[in-house]
Amino acid sequence: MELKRALTAYIAFSTAGAASRRFQSLKRNGAKAQAWRALGMTLLELLITVALVGLLLAIAVPSYQAHLERGRIAVAKKDLMELSMSLERYLTSRNAYPATLADLPDHRLDPWGNPYRYLSMDGATVGQKRKDKSLHPLNSDFDLYSMGPDGRSQTPLTAKDSRDDIIRANNGGFVGVAEDY
Repeated sequence: MELKRALTAYIAFSTAGAASRRFQSLKRNGAKAQAWRALGMTLLELLITVALVGLLLAIAVPSYQAHLERGRIAVAKKDLMELSMSLERYLTSRNAYPATLADLPDHRLDPWGNPYRYLSMDGATVGQKRKDKSLHPLNSDFDLYSMGPDGRSQTPLTAKDSRDDIIRANNGGFVGVAEDY
């Protein structure tokens, strides 16, 4: 009896349209097995639809996140080039690079919310300078970089924490992801 009430309630609130009308007509004719099959087909169609939507989301979401990350990297590269130009203008007007980025009029954070890192090579020790795979300093004028998505960095680019950094190398000849350098 409860099954009959539940089935009647389902049909009353169903938005399936034609399937619901087909189920009602089968129920009136007393064909219970066919009525259950009609209801099961509707549920099966719903399950297939949910599975397809889930599959599409499983493909689309990572692709969209990768697109957003590429956009953040592009913004960081642009910012590094603009900051490099500001540093060069500072050098031209004062005959020395600033001690910190705070001396520049443009204070900004990288796309991941971290401050850009800067080190003037004037007076920098060997241990402070960023190094490439061969452990040679990246720049002879100044180091400028973003710590990337993970917000961590180490001096050599071969370190795991440094691979996602957005760097300026070869005195501005390369601006990009450290892993690509």
